[in-house]
Amino acid sequence: MTITTITSRAFNQDTSGAKKAARLGPVLITDRGRPAHVLLSIEDYRKLTGGGHSLGEVLAQEGGADFDFDFEPPRAGRLHRPPDLG
Repeated sequence: MTITTITSRAFNQDTSGAKKAARLGPVLITDRGRPAHVLLSIEDYRKLTGGGHSLGEVLAQEGGADFDFDFEPPRAGRLHRPPDLG
């Protein structure tokens, strides 16, 4: 895996070049000589985060997701009892 380092100025001037470099590995973007951001391909990002979709991504898909919203949890009953002062 190749790690490419570019300045934030170079990133702003050649975003498409940075995206091409991200296909080969992470792109480290520096700001005033210090690491500030990392650009990853979506495949590398999914490997890093476990590869699953978030709830937001599932809900945002065209057609939505089929969830059963009729779920009613059981009542918890009394959550506290009066203090025993005796």
